[in-house]
Amino acid sequence: MTADRPGGRDAPLAPVLEQPYIRCEDVFKIYKSDELEVVALRGLDLEVYRGEMMALVGASGSGKSTLLNILAGLDQPSAGRGEVGGRDLLTTPAEELVDYRRSEVGFVWQQTGRNLIPYLGARANIEMPLMIEGASRGAARERATDLLERVGLADKARNRPDQLSGGEQQRVAIAVALANNPPLLLADEPTGELDNATAGEVFDVFAQLNEQTGVTIVIVTHDASIIERVHRVVAFRDGKTSAEIVRRTRFSREEQSDVDEYAVVDRSGRLQVPRDIADALGLGRRARVSLVGDHIEVRADDGAAAGPPPRAPSNVPPPTPPSAPPPEAP
Repeated sequence: MTADRPGGRDAPLAPVLEQPYIRCEDVFKIYKSDELEVVALRGLDLEVYRGEMMALVGASGSGKSTLLNILAGLDQPSAGRGEVGGRDLLTTPAEELVDYRRSEVGFVWQQTGRNLIPYLGARANIEMPLMIEGASRGAARERATDLLERVGLADKARNRPDQLSGGEQQRVAIAVALANNPPLLLADEPTGELDNATAGEVFDVFAQLNEQTGVTIVIVTHDASIIERVHRVVAFRDGKTSAEIVRRTRFSREEQSDVDEYAVVDRSGRLQVPRDIADALGLGRRARVSLVGDHIEVRADDGAAAGPPPRAPSNVPPPTPPSAPPPEAP
């Protein structure tokens, strides 16, 4: 087996590819109001494998956070198939989604105030979801202590959120999200309010937990350095996946990394040309595609207008429209 190892020797190994743990097929999400309809996801296809650590990137409004909310059980797709661990999130009843959110998935928000209870210490915040699920006080204390050690905050157990730095708060939030040992961890811009150095520390915690526990991690981020720390980056554009970036590490005398970027072909055979390539080629609404040996060539259209060919000019004048009939006498 060939393994990818992003981020150095201590980064997690790429997972063994089996059946996808997350499978999205032709997923649509449409938000409707009285006068407005917004299509956030447009036939999205995506597969994520168990134990993978990956990132979703793209412009604001491209559908990243919408997908994360669906995977978290906070929203449901309008159409298509979205599965996590064999569970179809489109057809799962609301009461089962509550159990799913409590035990099958952990979530880390960008805003630290949404992750932690402000009047509880770090350890007590982690203990809370455990005791809600019925864990004894002793078991909750043991699990919380272990998680604080894993995120490097064993000495901050009694500190309330206002006594922690922003990066420390997010590390506690990760521990809270993992309290009930979910197989899936989702994070929506977890470093959006942090400086670069602190963001790097938080990403390191994600990578270490992925390696130590095998938890599947999906992170939405705008941080360009994320490719150094994950197995795969999936780019979003207009509500669909548009490209994938895979990092491969080669071991020789010195450790070297290669980054390969792929365009995405969806289940219908549609290929999204990366924006920079489309702009460089001057691609408009149509393009010419040719099969050349073992690859295809994509060229800009020659500029011919779409629709039927123009009619030849004629010297015959157009017919005179009939005159209106005279009004009837009263």
